[in-house]
Parts: sequence; C-alpha cells; structure tokens
Amino acid sequence: MPIIQAPMAGASGVALAAAAIRGGAVGSLPCAMLTPDQVREQIAQVRAQADGPLNLNFFCHHLDDAPDETAWRALLQPFYDKECVGPLATPPPLRAPFDEAMCAVVEELRPELVSFHFGLPYPALLDRVRRAGALIVGNATTRAEANFLTDHVDLVIAQGFEAGGHAGYFLDGYRPEGTLALVRQVALDADLPLVPAIAAGGIADAAGIAAALQLGAGAVQLGTAYLHTAEATISSAHRAALRTGETVVTNLFSGGLARGIRNALIDAIGPVHPAAPRFPYASAALAELRRVAEADGRGDYSPLWAGQAASLGAPLPGQPPEGAQALTERLARELFELLGESDDRSGPHPSVKRQLYLDGA
Repeated sequence: MPIIQAPMAGASGVALAAAAIRGGAVGSLPCAMLTPDQVREQIAQVRAQADGPLNLNFFCHHLDDAPDETAWRALLQPFYDKECVGPLATPPPLRAPFDEAMCAVVEELRPELVSFHFGLPYPALLDRVRRAGALIVGNATTRAEANFLTDHVDLVIAQGFEAGGHAGYFLDGYRPEGTLALVRQVALDADLPLVPAIAAGGIADAAGIAAALQLGAGAVQLGTAYLHTAEATISSAHRAALRTGETVVTNLFSGGLARGIRNALIDAIGPVHPAAPRFPYASAALAELRRVAEADGRGDYSPLWAGQAASLGAPLPGQPPEGAQALTERLARELFELLGESDDRSGPHPSVKRQLYLDGA
C-alpha cells in the first residue's frame, strides 16, 4: 500500500510497526533513542511478527559540547518548586545521531528502507547503507532541501509544517511550507524526475491520502493517525489531548522546533523560548518534571507530539482504539474506493506503481 507508518520515538515501537506491516504498509522503527543492541532486538521482534518492508529511522544532528543550561533551569525553577523535584544529577540519554555502530546494524540486518531526519549522515556512512541494499529516504521541508537530497536518496519525504513532531529542516533554518504546496512542487520539479515524493503532514484519512497522490506524491507517511491506535505507546493524557488539543510549534521539549499539543508548560512560558538549550539538550532538565506529572496522569511537561489533523481518526467516546493493522486495511479500502480502483491484494496494485516500489524494490 502507498502508506508508510511514521517513526515516532516514545510513541511507536515493535507492536505498531509489525501491525502496520501486516496491514500492508511500510512499518517503521524510530532508532535515535535506542542503543545498537536495542535496535537489533526490535528488528528481530518485528520480523517474528510480520513479513514485509521495514524502515529504520535515524537522526543526523551534530552533538557539540553541552550548552550552559543555567538560564533554562532558572526558568524551570518555579515548576521544580511546584512539583517538589529538581533536575536529575545524571540526565537521561540524549537523542543520538547516526554513527558507525548504527551503520553496522544496518549492514548486518539489511532493512528494506533507512530514513534520515535533519539531513544525511557523512558520505562514507551513507555509501555503506546503500551497499547494504536499503532504499535511502531523506526528509525535506522545502523545495531547496528536496533538490539537495535528490542526488543522494531514493525517496524524498516532503514534510509540511502541518506534520507532528520535529521539523526535519537542515539547510537554511526553519522555513516552513505547507504539505500540499511542497508535494506539488517536488512532484513537478524537473530535477527530481526519478525520486518519488512521500507526502507527510496533516494527512490522516483516505481523502487526504488520495489528495496527496493526485498531486503527484508516490506515497504518504502517516504519524498522528497511528497515535489513535491500540499499539501506540502514548499516555492517556496524550490520547485525550488528541481529540481537541491545539497544536503549536515549540522548542521547549528538546530544543528543536517540533509540532505538539499545548500543555501547561507551553501555556506558562510560551511555545518558543530562547532559554531552551539547542537540540537535543533541552529535554534533560525536564525529565523529573515529566516523570512526576505522568505518574499523576498529567502531560504538563511532556511533548504531546501531534500534527494539525490530530482529531481525525479519534475513536468515538467509549469506543476502544482501532488496531494499527485494521486502520491500515481500512484506509486502503477507502482509498481504493475514492480512486475507483479494486482492492486486490493478490498482486501489485495500480496505486503501488505510483509509490515507493517503483524500480522493483
């Protein structure tokens, strides 16, 4: 199916990826917060539960010397006082960039796809990923970034500002473009004739998928739609906020700009604050605040990542969440009806020819 389940650290994992694959989508594992051994273990678990294409997602940021957090911790002091905690003496592990150890995992276990956020890894590592047989996926938030990626990747995610989670910009700062405008420009760009675009951001139902395909996308990447499923590993507070919460772009939770639902911290100090250390360092000082609030069923200091179409797909009040496999299969059926095509799983579907299996992958 022309659907990729988005990798969402802290919100998705083995169960979600495997269920999406069983439904006919590409399943994804977020790896930036895992060790190489954890990645090996999770891949083995997915392979044991599902037979189909798996995407491993990695970040490509640079970890410089840790910044001075004095101003950030001073800003958070009233919240420490309120919750009767302080910053951890030993902070939790940071999001880590793709490196030699993770590259070795890719070479060993040979996933079908490897996607990168915040640009691309060093050329030598990228060459090794390609030689391992994986399709390489890059993330673009602007037409300029898509053009940069075209010589290095097999697929380009066109990530609009509607998308939940971290904006994957890497060239000229945060210069957001809407999903549909960006997808259309990438699809028509003469410099990108052989690099299919994957639409991401604000797409949560079959009508949105159909619109993206009609505009020239080869596939869509769905994140927030899968947050409503039973396999999503989000808190009850996060699930409740998806129904009605207003999303904003914020730097408070990691130091990077990311779209999430408003909560108490955002309301108190604003969604973007200069005291927040650069990505990914801002998260450490919030760890204890998150822990005590989440133990109490609150998401006051947690990143409630979600896209602008967050309420689409929410189960009716009192109804259990839909499974990820069922969601994928339902979206496929509804999509084929909208496109006037047959849902025939016995062979390659006409829609598949427009998407990421173009060259026999």
